[in-house]
Amino acid sequence: MRGEDYDAEFREFMAGRWGGLVRFAYGLTGDRGHAEDLAQTALAKAYASWGRVRRADDPDAYVRRILINANHRRFRKQRVVEHSGEAPVEPSVEDGTELFDQRAALVAALMELPVKQRAVVVLRYWDGLTETQAAAILGCSVGNVKSQASRALAKLRGSAQLRDGRLVP
Repeated sequence: MRGEDYDAEFREFMAGRWGGLVRFAYGLTGDRGHAEDLAQTALAKAYASWGRVRRADDPDAYVRRILINANHRRFRKQRVVEHSGEAPVEPSVEDGTELFDQRAALVAALMELPVKQRAVVVLRYWDGLTETQAAAILGCSVGNVKSQASRALAKLRGSAQLRDGRLVP
């Protein structure tokens, strides 16, 4: 199946998943720009093999796995630091500094975790997936997800960013 139906089906899939993939990638990277790049990469790879993706038992899990693999590859390559000539213009919004500070503290605490533990925490508690779903996406056992989550939560409890169960900016 190639052509208009193929493209329309993928466009519908992509439109429904974009926001969730960016949020998931943001949880893994802590950076909005990298998150959007990863989501775009995952969807481009999904489109290239759309026939296989759409036949999968869980296409969402398949695409999340592509995103996780793309994130792992990002660390294998030498990072290029981007510098802009001008400061980005931020749209005016209501004062949300406390919420921003809390989110920044949470993301900073997540960035202290090893990559696999971070992936488990983001899948389980950010995306709200079950242990079984997270294990399927990560390609590991449910027991591994449980142990990684336990270790990650223990590290988060001891994080300087998260004192006494509260976010500390």
